[in-house]
Amino acid sequence: MGPGLRRDDNRYICSSLAAVLLTRQNEATEAMERMAESPLAIYQAHLEKGELAYQWSPEAQKAVFYPRVICPFTGSERLEWRVSTGLGTVYATTVVHPAREGAPYNVALIDCDEGFRLMSRVEDIAPEAVEIGMRVKFRVHRPGGDDPPYPVFTPLEKA
Repeated sequence: MGPGLRRDDNRYICSSLAAVLLTRQNEATEAMERMAESPLAIYQAHLEKGELAYQWSPEAQKAVFYPRVICPFTGSERLEWRVSTGLGTVYATTVVHPAREGAPYNVALIDCDEGFRLMSRVEDIAPEAVEIGMRVKFRVHRPGGDDPPYPVFTPLEKA
């Protein structure tokens, strides 16, 4: 034993070290479990079911999108999952003309009614016909192969 240490001191040091290691192991296990259910995995699972999911921050009282681990407004890890009604409004749009191949298409920023904005496109309409302020509804685009589904929008039919 080292100078000034007694047998009881060594037991205390060993038990303290064991407690620290166990705590770190538990934290690592919890982190791995959280990664298995990452925000992206949960979001993609909702898309697979035909749902547009987003997170809600109870502390900020705001929608959070794109899915995250920590609220960008408060820094809190407390985020709840919600499913959007799928309705929104075109905030901005542009038409992309591919330089080599392919037909023109639009890229649009959509303000969803729940308070979040996402980049997407509006389908079932000529790219030039998409207008700012146009009401749209969500649907899932399934590209096939190994590519994951992603959200697109279509014009909301006027009643």
